[in-house]
Amino acid sequence: MTEWTETQVVTKVSPRTVADTVSRLTGMLAAKGMRVFAVIDQSAEAREAGLKLRETTLVLFGNPAAGTPVMDAAPLAALDLPLKVLIWADGSRTNVTYYSPAAIAARYGLSAELAARLSGIDPLTDALVGG
Repeated sequence: MTEWTETQVVTKVSPRTVADTVSRLTGMLAAKGMRVFAVIDQSAEAREAGLKLRETTLVLFGNPAAGTPVMDAAPLAALDLPLKVLIWADGSRTNVTYYSPAAIAARYGLSAELAARLSGIDPLTDALVGG
Protein backbone atom coordinates (compact mmCIF):
# COMPACT_ATOMS: atom_id res chain seq x y z
CA MET A 1 0.00 0.00 0.00
CA THR A 2 1.06 3.57 -0.42
CA GLU A 3 2.20 5.61 2.56
CA TRP A 4 -1.01 7.63 2.89
CA THR A 5 -3.15 4.50 3.17
CA GLU A 6 -0.87 3.16 5.87
CA THR A 7 -1.25 6.30 7.96
CA GLN A 8 -4.77 7.49 7.16
CA VAL A 9 -6.85 4.43 6.33
CA VAL A 10 -7.88 1.53 8.53
CA THR A 11 -8.77 -1.83 6.97
CA LYS A 12 -10.17 -4.76 8.93
CA VAL A 13 -11.17 -8.16 7.59
CA SER A 14 -14.74 -9.37 8.05
CA PRO A 15 -15.48 -13.09 8.28
CA ARG A 16 -18.75 -12.46 6.42
CA THR A 17 -19.68 -11.74 2.82
CA VAL A 18 -19.95 -8.15 1.64
CA ALA A 19 -23.76 -8.30 1.74
CA ASP A 20 -23.83 -9.84 5.22
CA THR A 21 -21.29 -7.32 6.50
CA VAL A 22 -23.32 -4.40 5.12
CA SER A 23 -26.48 -5.82 6.67
CA ARG A 24 -24.76 -6.34 10.01
CA LEU A 25 -23.35 -2.78 9.97
CA THR A 26 -26.68 -1.13 9.19
CA GLY A 27 -28.35 -3.21 11.91
CA MET A 28 -25.69 -2.23 14.44
CA LEU A 29 -26.05 1.43 13.51
CA ALA A 30 -29.83 1.29 13.90
CA ALA A 31 -29.48 -0.40 17.29
CA LYS A 32 -27.16 2.42 18.42
CA GLY A 33 -29.62 5.08 17.23
CA MET A 34 -27.27 6.28 14.52
CA ARG A 35 -28.55 7.50 11.19
CA VAL A 36 -27.71 5.70 7.95
CA PHE A 37 -27.67 8.43 5.33
CA ALA A 38 -26.92 6.20 2.33
CA VAL A 39 -25.92 2.72 1.30
CA ILE A 40 -24.35 2.86 -2.16
CA ASP A 41 -23.84 -0.44 -3.93
CA GLN A 42 -21.11 0.72 -6.25
CA SER A 43 -20.80 -2.67 -7.97
CA ALA A 44 -24.53 -2.57 -8.84
CA GLU A 45 -24.10 0.94 -10.24
CA ALA A 46 -21.19 -0.30 -12.34
CA ARG A 47 -23.31 -3.19 -13.66
CA GLU A 48 -26.02 -0.73 -14.69
CA ALA A 49 -23.36 1.11 -16.71
CA GLY A 50 -22.30 -2.15 -18.36
CA LEU A 51 -19.10 -2.40 -16.32
CA LYS A 52 -17.76 -4.92 -13.87
CA LEU A 53 -16.58 -4.02 -10.37
CA ARG A 54 -15.81 -6.31 -7.44
CA GLU A 55 -18.44 -6.23 -4.70
CA THR A 56 -18.09 -2.71 -3.31
CA THR A 57 -20.57 -0.96 -1.02
CA LEU A 58 -20.16 2.41 0.69
CA VAL A 59 -22.16 3.12 3.87
CA LEU A 60 -22.54 6.75 5.01
CA PHE A 61 -23.69 7.17 8.59
CA GLY A 62 -23.48 9.35 11.63
CA ASN A 63 -25.14 11.21 14.42
CA PRO A 64 -25.92 14.86 13.67
CA ALA A 65 -25.57 15.70 17.37
CA ALA A 66 -21.97 14.45 17.25
CA GLY A 67 -20.97 15.64 13.78
CA THR A 68 -22.49 19.11 13.75
CA PRO A 69 -20.09 20.62 16.32
CA VAL A 70 -17.17 19.19 14.32
CA MET A 71 -18.40 20.82 11.11
CA ASP A 72 -19.21 24.05 12.95
CA ALA A 73 -15.61 24.28 14.19
CA ALA A 74 -14.07 23.07 10.93
CA PRO A 75 -16.46 23.57 7.99
CA LEU A 76 -14.29 21.57 5.57
CA ALA A 77 -14.74 18.52 7.81
CA ALA A 78 -18.06 18.17 5.99
CA LEU A 79 -15.98 16.65 3.19
CA ASP A 80 -15.41 13.65 5.50
CA LEU A 81 -18.72 13.69 7.36
CA PRO A 82 -20.95 11.84 7.65
CA LEU A 83 -18.56 9.00 8.38
CA LYS A 84 -18.04 6.44 5.65
CA VAL A 85 -17.23 2.73 5.71
CA LEU A 86 -16.29 0.96 2.50
CA ILE A 87 -17.08 -2.75 2.48
CA TRP A 88 -15.42 -4.48 -0.44
CA ALA A 89 -14.38 -7.87 -1.72
CA ASP A 90 -10.75 -8.70 -2.38
CA GLY A 91 -10.85 -12.21 -3.77
CA SER A 92 -12.48 -14.35 -1.10
CA ARG A 93 -11.82 -11.75 1.62
CA THR A 94 -14.23 -9.03 2.73
CA ASN A 95 -12.56 -5.78 3.79
CA VAL A 96 -13.99 -3.04 5.98
CA THR A 97 -12.12 0.20 5.27
CA TYR A 98 -12.50 3.74 6.61
CA TYR A 99 -10.50 6.88 7.27
CA SER A 100 -8.74 6.83 10.62
CA PRO A 101 -10.43 9.16 13.11
CA ALA A 102 -6.97 10.47 14.04
CA ALA A 103 -6.27 11.27 10.39
CA ILE A 104 -9.56 13.14 10.04
CA ALA A 105 -8.89 15.05 13.26
CA ALA A 106 -5.39 15.97 12.12
CA ARG A 107 -6.59 16.98 8.65
CA TYR A 108 -8.91 19.60 10.14
CA GLY A 109 -6.96 20.51 13.28
CA LEU A 110 -9.71 19.33 15.61
CA SER A 111 -9.43 19.72 19.36
CA ALA A 112 -9.21 16.54 21.44
CA GLU A 113 -12.83 17.02 22.47
CA LEU A 114 -14.04 17.22 18.87
CA ALA A 115 -11.76 14.41 17.73
CA ALA A 116 -13.30 12.16 20.38
CA ARG A 117 -16.65 12.54 18.59
CA LEU A 118 -15.20 10.56 15.66
CA SER A 119 -13.49 7.81 17.62
CA GLY A 120 -16.55 5.58 17.99
CA ILE A 121 -15.95 4.17 14.52
CA ASP A 122 -13.06 2.05 15.81
CA PRO A 123 -14.99 -0.03 18.38
CA LEU A 124 -17.97 -0.13 16.03
CA THR A 125 -15.93 -1.74 13.26
CA ASP A 126 -14.19 -4.02 15.76
CA ALA A 127 -17.62 -5.34 16.76
CA LEU A 128 -18.65 -5.51 13.10
CA VAL A 129 -15.81 -7.85 12.14
CA GLY A 130 -15.90 -9.78 15.41
CA GLY A 131 -17.72 -13.03 16.06
